[in-house]
Amino acid sequence: MKLKVLELSQEDRAKLVKIVEKGCDWRMRHRAQTLLHFGDGWRAKAIATQQHLHLDTVYDRRKHWLQEGFASLADKHRCGVASKVNEAQREQLRMWATAQALTARQLVTKLKEEFDIFIHPNTLGVILKQMGFVWKRTRHSLKKT
Repeated sequence: MKLKVLELSQEDRAKLVKIVEKGCDWRMRHRAQTLLHFGDGWRAKAIATQQHLHLDTVYDRRKHWLQEGFASLADKHRCGVASKVNEAQREQLRMWATAQALTARQLVTKLKEEFDIFIHPNTLGVILKQMGFVWKRTRHSLKKT
């Protein structure tokens, strides 16, 4: 199917080129490059081959650009599973973590005893990172020096 050349204004083309050259997200750069190829008159099959994409993906990018403009370049919010830990439990975790140095497994045990919630220690690590906690492995003991 031969599509008409995507008409891009000079302003839009300049913004897309800037995104391709200096964009912080590789997905946005890749989508912008697809649109620039369409603007240059490339066929969808050639774009798909050059960018290693499925042909439907190339057509979708063009369709979304025509519907949404620059908003189509950014990732949309994806839904996921609901959080197992509510805000009150997060505050309790924050208090436990600041009061004393506990491992993730010890915090998981406290959550199980206090709130009857079981989460994996890795999930707890993600929650703590979201709250701004940073922890590092101790390499040398100060007792030895």
